[in-house]
Amino acid sequence: MRHRVAHRKLGRTTPHRISLLRNLATALFERERIRTTLMKAKEVRPFAERLITLARREDDRLHARRLAARDIQDRAVVKKLFDTIGARFATRPGGYTRILRLGPRRGDGAEMAILELVGYEFTPAGKADAKAGEKKPAEKKPAAKKEAAPKARAKAKKKPVAKKAAAPKAKAKAKKSAGKTAGRKKSTAKKKD
Repeated sequence: MRHRVAHRKLGRTTPHRISLLRNLATALFERERIRTTLMKAKEVRPFAERLITLARREDDRLHARRLAARDIQDRAVVKKLFDTIGARFATRPGGYTRILRLGPRRGDGAEMAILELVGYEFTPAGKADAKAGEKKPAEKKPAAKKEAAPKARAKAKKKPVAKKAAAPKAKAKAKKSAGKTAGRKKSTAKKKD
């Protein structure tokens, strides 16, 4: 029976497992959302939440920062943890992270999950660009007409320069290909003799 057995070993020795937890927690605080296996996510969750609780401390903040710096080696991440993440969860009594299950991994069938901080707003790159693209043309329509003529003139001036730069490259490629075919002809001529 597994009475009073608290954690998963994750197939690693103790120092390797501690290092893994530290690295995953650092990545979580840096990016606020990581993709890992479900078992690793379940192990990192209490480790990371303990560090966030340290970051929320109002009394003895220097000591709390040093305790957190034992596990997080990157100073910029420690600063972010104490300045932004700790302040964000100042009134929350716990439960700073969430685990979203993704299903089995394609290669080995391991259950995958996303571990993220609560309140993290995920915006895919394509949707963020589309939203920004919709707002920008509406704001810049009057100014775009005035700036269109100078931009067109600048592009017209730059095009001949670009063609001249492309011409030597094309000539160099032609010389190389001609040299290769000439080399082949010479080698076939030697074989006939």
